[in-house]
Amino acid sequence: MDLRQLRYFVAVATTRNFTRAAEQMHIAQPPLSRQIQLLEEELEVQLIQRNSRPVRLTEAGRLFYEQSLQVLQRVDQMKTTARQASRNQRQSISIAYVPSTLYGGLPMVVRMFRQRFPDTDVHLVDMGSIQQISELKSGRIDLGFGRIRSTDNSVARTVLREERLVLAIPPAWPLAAQAGPVQLKDLAQHKLVVFPKEPRPSFADEVLGMLHEQGVKLVEVHEVRELHAALGLVAAEVGLCIVPAAARLRSDLVYRLIADEQATSPIILSHRLHDDSWYIAAIKQLIVEMYAQNPLWLDFKTNAFPTGLATGTASASADALK
Repeated sequence: MDLRQLRYFVAVATTRNFTRAAEQMHIAQPPLSRQIQLLEEELEVQLIQRNSRPVRLTEAGRLFYEQSLQVLQRVDQMKTTARQASRNQRQSISIAYVPSTLYGGLPMVVRMFRQRFPDTDVHLVDMGSIQQISELKSGRIDLGFGRIRSTDNSVARTVLREERLVLAIPPAWPLAAQAGPVQLKDLAQHKLVVFPKEPRPSFADEVLGMLHEQGVKLVEVHEVRELHAALGLVAAEVGLCIVPAAARLRSDLVYRLIADEQATSPIILSHRLHDDSWYIAAIKQLIVEMYAQNPLWLDFKTNAFPTGLATGTASASADALK
């Protein structure tokens, strides 16, 4: 097995077509097919179902594809690191985020990172939680801050905190008359604004799924692309909107905590499995230090933390992030 065979296999698995894969790799199709056949013979397992159009991966092929991506990404990373070292170049990392995390701790963590590691460039990329998984596996990003739980075994995830959800309400609506927590069932027969409209699945699906589990039937669901638009429509009395507690951005709305303690949205740090890059441990340590500072934006009443993460000793906090 060699890297060339892995690259050929990944090209076929990505394009689902031998002809396009051969064009992409600048090789004739017969030798490309032959190399993949030799790879299968060495592994003693079928990776590709050739009798389907487009071609499909076997279960073994799907697992091998995920691992191949990690190997090739690691090789590319090694090349880049070696070249940077030889040219004394600055290192750079790419961090993806969902917009709502910008109203929590992400900006503070990035500032702290830049101050402590001034020789490393940080590139921030607006990206949905699910898209972050595929971009991590392809090596296009190094870390992701998202909100949707994933079961992909090639990505490691750390829940940094569980953030309570609140209901944004137009001030003139009856639900705004009280200040206490609101029950999910109280949203029945109301109009709801959800975000983001795409890509899916997203926070919108988490909210709708939560209401469905409670048997709450809505009059109408209005989908918008981003948080600011959703809150703007609430201000225009188009409907209600469920948002993370940190996203109480408009002062012309009333916000009521969702009474169900299970009505939370996680902040999840994701990276490639078995990736031991130094910046992962550095980011986690900075998060521990950030929580220890008890910043003004961090409302302990609307956040739940892994054991010891926010209130314990530094060592206990570090252990919670491992």
